[in-house]
Amino acid sequence: MPGSASRRSLLAVALAAAAGTAAAGAAPASASVPEPGAAAGEAARAAAGTVANRFWSTYADWRSGAAEGTRAVSGHRPGLELDAPLGRTAYTDPHTGLTSSWEYARWTSPVHTPAVPATEVIASWNARTPAGTWLQVELSGTYTDGTETPWFVMGRWASGDSDIRRTSVDDQTDGRGTVWTDTFAVDDPASGLRLAAYRLRLTLYRRPGTALTPLVWRIGAMASDVPDRFTVPASAPGLARELTVPRYSQNTHVGQYPEYDNGGEAWCSPTSSQMIVEYWGRRPSAAELAWVDPAFADPQVCHAARHTYDHQYRGCGNWPFNAAYAAAYPDLNAVVTRLRSLADLETLIGAGVPVITSQSFRQEELTGAGYGTSGHLMTVIGFTADGDVIANDPASPDNESVRRVYLRREWENIWLRTKRYNASGKVASGTGGVCYLYFPDRPTPAQRKALQAVGVL
Repeated sequence: MPGSASRRSLLAVALAAAAGTAAAGAAPASASVPEPGAAAGEAARAAAGTVANRFWSTYADWRSGAAEGTRAVSGHRPGLELDAPLGRTAYTDPHTGLTSSWEYARWTSPVHTPAVPATEVIASWNARTPAGTWLQVELSGTYTDGTETPWFVMGRWASGDSDIRRTSVDDQTDGRGTVWTDTFAVDDPASGLRLAAYRLRLTLYRRPGTALTPLVWRIGAMASDVPDRFTVPASAPGLARELTVPRYSQNTHVGQYPEYDNGGEAWCSPTSSQMIVEYWGRRPSAAELAWVDPAFADPQVCHAARHTYDHQYRGCGNWPFNAAYAAAYPDLNAVVTRLRSLADLETLIGAGVPVITSQSFRQEELTGAGYGTSGHLMTVIGFTADGDVIANDPASPDNESVRRVYLRREWENIWLRTKRYNASGKVASGTGGVCYLYFPDRPTPAQRKALQAVGVL
C-alpha cells in the first residue's frame, strides 16, 4: 500500500461535505526540449490567476518585517536569528507531557495581499534548528469582507526530536476558516468568502541562558483559489526529457520503525523527499545514520521518515515538514506550492528540476499503478516522447521497479483535479496540483528562469 488514508485526506472529505459539494537502470536524459504545444499553453493560460506565492528570503525581506528580539543576518544566504529574547515562556509538549522553559523572540512579516484571494494557504519554511532550539510558524489574515482571523499555528518545528516533538496543531477554527494539519482553508468557498491578505509570524525558541539560535533563511506561503473540478483540460506534450534521480521504494521498509506511521508502508513522502535530496547531491552523514539498524537497506529513508514525522498528524506526510527536512541540508531550498498545469511541470523538468507531486486515485484511474490511494506522493522525473509522465513511484515492490511510466491524460487529471469519487463512490477532494519543489541555493540560469516562471523565485 502507498499509505493508508491520511488524516488530511479524511478531513478534506469532511470539508468538501461542509461546503455542500455534490455530485530497470536509469534511463539516459534526452536533449529534446520542444516548445509546449498550443493546447498545453491554453491550459496554462486558463489556470493563470489561481496560485500566488510569496516567500521572504532576502536581507531586505528580513528587515522589512516587525522584529521583536530577532535580527537579520546578511551574507550569501541571508537569514533571521534570535538576538535579544523578549522573555521566557513555558511550553508543555502535548506528546510527552513535559513542560520546559524557553527564551523566545518574534518576527512578523508585512501584510501581504496576494494576487489570488485565497480559499487555501499553505506556509513553508527553511531553517536550521540546532539542538536546544525550535520554531513556530503562525498565520493570520483578513477575509474579503474585512473581518480578521486569529493567529493560527501552521507548525511547530525542530529538525531533531530531542527538545520538542515536531507537531501540527488540531482544532483551530474561527468558524469561517480552519487549519487542516498544514493547510488553512476557507470553510465554505461556495459562499464567495476568500482570504484577501495575510501575515506570517515566526517565533524562535532556545534554551534559557544559552547563545543558541535557530537560523531561518526562507519563509512564505502559497495562496490559491483553484476551481472545483473533477476533470481538467487535456494538454498536448511539450517536452521529452528524463532526469537521472535515485530510486527508493518505501516498501523496502515495511515493518521498520513502526513508531513513525506504521513503518515504510506509509513513507511515500519522506521516500520521495530523500530521492530529491540525493538528486541534488546531499545526504545524511554516517554519524547521522548511526541510530538506524545496520541490517536495514537505504537507512537514509528511515532517517527521512523520522525527521519528517508529525506527532499530531501521526504521519510523515506533513507537506511543509518535508520541505523543512530537505532544506536542512547545506544550500538547499524547499517550498510547498501548487503548479497550474503540466506545462509548468514540463518547464521545471526541462531545466533539470524534478518535482514531488501529491495525488489520490482509485486503482482503475491510473493504468499500471496497481493500487488506489487516498493520498500519495511520487517524484516526476521526466516525460516520454509521447508526453507520458515518467515518475519514481515509491509505492513499488523494490528499488529496481520504482521507475514507472504513466499515461499523460490519466496522470494529469488525478494530479490537477480538486474533486474525485473515492472507492465508495462518495465525493472526496483532490490536491489540485500540490507539489514540493527542492532546489539549490544557487540555481543555474535555466533553473532560476524556470522557478521564476512557476512563481517560486
